[in-house]
Amino acid sequence: MIGVLIIAHEDLGDALIRCVTHVLGSRPALFESLTIGAHDEAFKLLPQARKLVAALDDGEGVLILSDIYGATPCNLACKLLVPGRVEVVTGVSLPMVVRAFTYRDKGLAMMVSKAVSGGRDGVLHVEPSPLHATART
Repeated sequence: MIGVLIIAHEDLGDALIRCVTHVLGSRPALFESLTIGAHDEAFKLLPQARKLVAALDDGEGVLILSDIYGATPCNLACKLLVPGRVEVVTGVSLPMVVRAFTYRDKGLAMMVSKAVSGGRDGVLHVEPSPLHATART
């Protein structure tokens, strides 16, 4: 089973885990987060991050999801990158994580592809519609 690690600012990773657990009905196995606080240094968190990746990898690899490309969480995630084994996707969102878990059994490359499409396709501008207008007060 592919492990999933969210590396993100403050409580975002933990909040996403709670949301995914709610949406999917239970917390997926091999799913953890690593919080990066405002004053944390990525270099000091690297050993902890490596331990998490090792614990999450049961032989099928690990997908690391991070919040902002170029920020400290992503920079830390990039230090863990091992192409084909430990992959990194940034811009983490709830649609991205749910889509990724939907394709977890299809291999790491497919999971990466679906995480990216879930994040991209999960961003929509909602236009007013008669259906929603009747529900407004």
